[in-house]
Amino acid sequence: MSGVVCSPRQALISCAVPRGRAADSMRIAISQSNYIPWKGYFDLIQSVDEFVLFDDAQYTRRDWRNRNRIKTPQGLAWLTIPVQTTGQYLALIKDIEVTDDAWAPKHWKTIVAMYAQAPHFKAFAARFEPLYLGSTETHLSRINHTWLQAACEMLEIPTRFTWSMDYDVVAGRTERLVSICQQAGASTYVSGPSARGYIDDAAFQAAGIELLYFDYAGYPEYPQLHGPFTHQVSVVDLLCHTGADARQYLRRVP
Repeated sequence: MSGVVCSPRQALISCAVPRGRAADSMRIAISQSNYIPWKGYFDLIQSVDEFVLFDDAQYTRRDWRNRNRIKTPQGLAWLTIPVQTTGQYLALIKDIEVTDDAWAPKHWKTIVAMYAQAPHFKAFAARFEPLYLGSTETHLSRINHTWLQAACEMLEIPTRFTWSMDYDVVAGRTERLVSICQQAGASTYVSGPSARGYIDDAAFQAAGIELLYFDYAGYPEYPQLHGPFTHQVSVVDLLCHTGADARQYLRRVP
């Protein structure tokens, strides 16, 4: 994949040439953007050469697009970005806008309160405090991308980010995935396990694209504040507790 040429939109995102994989075995994953997602989301990102944020998809309420969980002494708590959804039943993720400019400092204040005593909070804060306190972005999709890219930099994940908007998106759940893979020149598509219910495996086979389903089981535990250990929290928790060792906790135990 040497000599990669970025589109203008890609140049705004990332155009790092993927490392460690031959061009004829390019792997791709396609997923809707999430806000401060859990470590499994980043494990999927690091398993591929290109990660496509499919924000041409319809926005879904009470989902992971604009919220995620952190640990507190009282249990799990949601951090939610307030967004405009009234009258936008069919709105696409890329068009969803924030309704309260104060969300970012509020979220940062909560993260500081819950994780300031974590051993690697200072390193985390140095990278992410400016993103929260300096945030002026009004669209959820862009907020998610900024945070995802920053987390990947801290996790030393070199995977290239693109948008579904960089590609011609066709109709059909499986057809659009196959089409993006073909346009990207991917030989392998890595899917989350929940997609088994709707993906047509035969369509990938007919296109000569290997289809793999990701497995989120078997992650090791790490020392964690606020009661019994849980995996089902934002990667904020992992970064604050493990710092430079975070990537080893993205590796699943056989």
